[in-house]
Amino acid sequence: MQMISAAKMRRAQEQVLASRMYAQKAWEVLTHLSAQPGAIDQLHPLLTQRPIKHSTIILFTSDRGLAGGYNTNIMKKAASFIKEKKGKGTPVSVVTVGRKGRDTFARSGENIVAEFSNIPDRPSLIDVLPIARIALDDFLAGETDEVFLAYTNFVNTIVQKPVVKRLLPLIHGELEEQAVSVHVADTKRTLAPTYIYEPDPAEMLDVILPRFTETQIYQAVLEALASEHSARMVAMRSATDNASELVADLTLTYNRVRQEAITKEMLDIVGGAEAQK
Repeated sequence: MQMISAAKMRRAQEQVLASRMYAQKAWEVLTHLSAQPGAIDQLHPLLTQRPIKHSTIILFTSDRGLAGGYNTNIMKKAASFIKEKKGKGTPVSVVTVGRKGRDTFARSGENIVAEFSNIPDRPSLIDVLPIARIALDDFLAGETDEVFLAYTNFVNTIVQKPVVKRLLPLIHGELEEQAVSVHVADTKRTLAPTYIYEPDPAEMLDVILPRFTETQIYQAVLEALASEHSARMVAMRSATDNASELVADLTLTYNRVRQEAITKEMLDIVGGAEAQK
C-alpha cells in the first residue's frame, strides 16, 4: 500500500502543480474583466453578497481509511465550522465527496443534501461538474446564500493543511477568504489597463464566472487527492516500520523465553543425575 500510494501521490502532485498555474491565470483574467468599465455596473449573481440565511459546505474526504489523521483532521475542521454557523442561527447543508465524510456526518445527524464517491485517482473536470452544478444551482436559486469548500490543501509530502474556504459568492478584495487563495497570488485591479472586449465584459463574466467556480472545485479535488495519497503513504510507512520493530521485539522475547526453558531443562537433567549419584 505504501508503494501504491507513493506512485499515486506523484501523479496527483504533478496534476495539482499543473492546475495551479491555470487557476492563477483564470483569477487574473477574472480580476481584470471585473475591473473594466461596465462590468460591475450590473453585478453578476455569483458576485452578489446577500444576507446569510443558509449556508452550504462541500466536504472532501476519502472513500477508504488507513490514511492516518487525514480524514479526522478535515472532518474536525468542518464540524467546527458547522457548529460556529449554527451558533449564529444559520442552518447548514452538507455536500459530501467521499464515503468517510458521508458516514460520519450522517451519524451525527447533519443535513446531507448530496453525496459523491468513487472519484477517480486522476479526475478530469467532467468528473467534478455534478458537484459544481449543485453549488451553482442552489446559490443562483437562492436556496443557499454562501458556499464553502472544506478540503485538505497539499503543501508537501509530509505536510497537508485542512482548510475551509469560501467558494461563493466570489468577493473581490477578500482573496484570503476565497478557496482560490491557497494556490494563487492576488492581482491588483487598479493596475489593469483598459481593453476593448467583444462581447462586453459583463457577457464574458457570464461565461467565465461559472467556469472559474468549476475550476476552484476541481482544484480542491486535486489538492484533496494529493493529500490523501501522501497521508496514506506516510501512514503505511509508519505501519511497516512499527511492524518491523514489533517483530524484532517479539523475536527477542521468544528467544529469551526459549533460552530460559532450555536452561531449566538442563538444570533439571543435571540435578536428576546428581541425585542418582
